Amino acid sequence: MNATSSFDGDPTTPGPGRIVLLTTSHRVAPGLLSWPAWQALHGADRVLCADGAHPQLPYLREAGITVDEESPTAEDLVDACAGGRSFVVVATGEGEPRLTDGLARLAGSGRIQMPDLELLPASYDLPGARLLDLVQVMDRIRVECPWSSQQTHKGLAKYGIEEAYELVEAIEEGDRDELREELGDVLLQVVFHSRIAEDDEEAPFSIDDVAGGIVAKLIHRHPHVFGDETATTPEEVKEHWLRTKAEEKRRTSVTEGVPLGQPGLALSAKLSSRVRTAGLDVALPAGEGVGYELLAMAVRAEAEGVDPEAALRAAARAYRDAIRLTEGYAETDEGRDEDRIEGRDEEA
Repeated sequence: MNATSSFDGDPTTPGPGRIVLLTTSHRVAPGLLSWPAWQALHGADRVLCADGAHPQLPYLREAGITVDEESPTAEDLVDACAGGRSFVVVATGEGEPRLTDGLARLAGSGRIQMPDLELLPASYDLPGARLLDLVQVMDRIRVECPWSSQQTHKGLAKYGIEEAYELVEAIEEGDRDELREELGDVLLQVVFHSRIAEDDEEAPFSIDDVAGGIVAKLIHRHPHVFGDETATTPEEVKEHWLRTKAEEKRRTSVTEGVPLGQPGLALSAKLSSRVRTAGLDVALPAGEGVGYELLAMAVRAEAEGVDPEAALRAAARAYRDAIRLTEGYAETDEGRDEDRIEGRDEEA
């Protein structure tokens, strides 16, 4: 680039000029820019971009914006602004570290009159935008990773169970950092299975189909939020949920949809919840042994609003702590015994 001829300012025009660094998000469709961004682009004397393949350029040119593929130094750009001219620099995906560092250095020197400098975000990431990154990363891994490319729904099933249990453990332990990580691991399972489903020849579906399905379900089951119905208590919300769910599923038995593969206490509590919600009077099966005793305890816990599975895990953690405490005492006593033996040896 010939900066001397391309960036000559007009010293007869007053004012320090203006440099606008325009940043955009690759997670937003190109061309969807903010109104201040379009104003800056149309009002600039020149618009520059170092990347000729920048995804925004076709849309800017379609809107009548002339964009020059140039990458001036900070000194060249400041000199060009001397006559009061304004420049917009469309930042590349990596940003413009060389230019911004140079401008900061010049501004810090105090030896020259700097133009007005502005960082203008032209498009913003919406909440959930990083999910697009996850989908792209998963797609590449599925194609290029020898292990991931061979995985199936059945092969990954065990990991889904493990990640769910680890998430529950993080919640019960109250570890916020661990909770964030485990939520990510569970989310990975959803995205991974959705990507595998895209390769199915008979009934393919994508992560968009998965998301679309749950969005439709949530809207339909919350008529008090998205419709004309009213719910002011959690009980009324649950009533709406169960009614709309029953309409969707059209089940012939309250036991339909209850996964039998879940832990026994959770399964018992779920069945008890279905029976109680439906207003059925079902006697517990008669039988002897620990299994029937546990069933009765699980039903009683559910009726009292207690999650028997969580309660048992809490008790198990207390038992684990007691074991560790006992082990610690044992180690201490063993150490004392060794000290006493060593003491007798020294006396001898």
